[in-house]
Amino acid sequence: MFDTNLVIVGNVLVAPQWRRVDRNGVLVAHFRVASTARRYDRESKSWVDGNNLRVRVTAWRRLAEGVASSLTVGDPVIIYGRLYTRDWKDDKGNNRISYEMVASSIGHDLARGRARFYRTKATQEAGMIDEADEEVFVGGEASMPLATEEVPVTYGDGVPDGEEPDFLEVVAGLDDPPMPPEQGDSAAPPEGNRRSRRSSKREPVAA
Repeated sequence: MFDTNLVIVGNVLVAPQWRRVDRNGVLVAHFRVASTARRYDRESKSWVDGNNLRVRVTAWRRLAEGVASSLTVGDPVIIYGRLYTRDWKDDKGNNRISYEMVASSIGHDLARGRARFYRTKATQEAGMIDEADEEVFVGGEASMPLATEEVPVTYGDGVPDGEEPDFLEVVAGLDDPPMPPEQGDSAAPPEGNRRSRRSSKREPVAA
């Protein structure tokens, strides 16, 4: 069997949630991400949304702690992990298919904003589980949401006071082309491209 590992670039649809597997008490954090393609519409002469992909992402151990304390709805993210499909039946008995990913690495998309990194300290370890049904099953087993006092970490934990996680939009004008110089102002050529004004003629050397 071959694993399908790939990268997804998108936005967080649902904030990370902690769940506990009923059978063994293992913890896992999961959230949803949407990746939407952009294409140029020649008729409207503007960029519009194209096809989209929605994936449920599972994070575990230290990655789960970082995800739960760092990500919120709308954050642009880059995710690397193992993608797979899962077949399941809804309450009405209809066959359904969903796309899911067990993440290996997750980070903010710094092409669309800014972030600051804070190294985390070890807390209660969360275990890996391939989650399954929509809201109550994880890895095919029943699971329950954690009570507030049981949650290992929450959004903003581990960040110094007054420096809560904040994902800023790119400053307007950063990508604007440089303005042409005003009249009378000319940019100096690079040092390596300057030509000497000295005569290229060689003086005769005395015998």
